[in-house]
Amino acid sequence: MTGHFFNKLASFSGKYLTNIHFPDVMWTDVVEIIIISVLIYNVLVWIKNTKAWALMKGIVVILGFVILAALFNMSTILWITRNLFSVAVTALIVVFQPELRKALESLGRRNVFSNIFQFEASKIADELFSDETCDAIIHASYAMGRAKTGALIVIENNDSLIEYERTGIAIDSIISSQLLINIFEHNTPLHDGAIVVRGNRIVAATCYLPLSDNRELSKELGTRHRAAVGISEVTDSLTVVVSEETGKVSVAMGGELYRNLDAAELKEKLELLQNKVYEEKKLRFWKGWSKNEKNSDK
Repeated sequence: MTGHFFNKLASFSGKYLTNIHFPDVMWTDVVEIIIISVLIYNVLVWIKNTKAWALMKGIVVILGFVILAALFNMSTILWITRNLFSVAVTALIVVFQPELRKALESLGRRNVFSNIFQFEASKIADELFSDETCDAIIHASYAMGRAKTGALIVIENNDSLIEYERTGIAIDSIISSQLLINIFEHNTPLHDGAIVVRGNRIVAATCYLPLSDNRELSKELGTRHRAAVGISEVTDSLTVVVSEETGKVSVAMGGELYRNLDAAELKEKLELLQNKVYEEKKLRFWKGWSKNEKNSDK
């Protein structure tokens, strides 16, 4: 009985398994699979985190009706679908234009190669602005907070803010706490809108910023905070917000809003942007890590 079973198994193996062809897998194929997987994952995350998610669900519903029409040979619906396909592709590009722009801007800001290979030597990096500027912003922010004076201070990083600077009034002045307080004082010509800081200078005031359409933001937040998050979504800037209602100080960066910071926490955020960090530089392969004790959010 056992011998008969093994004879059957050997016959099956010889008949079927010998004809199975296993393709040769090269290292380039593995890399290609990894790249495609990463791209698909990032596209899905992007769709999930934007308004594209709701739109995609609507598209899936329409595709479901089209598949049913194809299965039951509904010629009229199929004819309409074929004729509207080219128009639909153009319409999708128009509908997704804001999300596509944000995605491409985010991709352009990422330094892909530096994340994979980081060759660094021990040094102190160049400062984006001075300690005096950092202290002036902190002092002015909490002085305005105590007086319930609203403020919006956008600090330029790598991405240019000229587009938003042009919406305001040029100033080009050295930063001081007294000047910041005076600009945002109630009933003064420059208090409305945001100021743009580049290096150690205020370059413009009364600037208009894009408002965030992030639905996860608290309903109690006003236009000032939404503008701060909005500019942080499309640039790598850091924005200090002083609430006119509560006097609390918040920071927007990377599309996130860090609320109700004290002076030490605000200084931590500014120093992170300031880029004055003494790092132990090492060769990093595939995945880098940084010994920066100030890079942790509370």
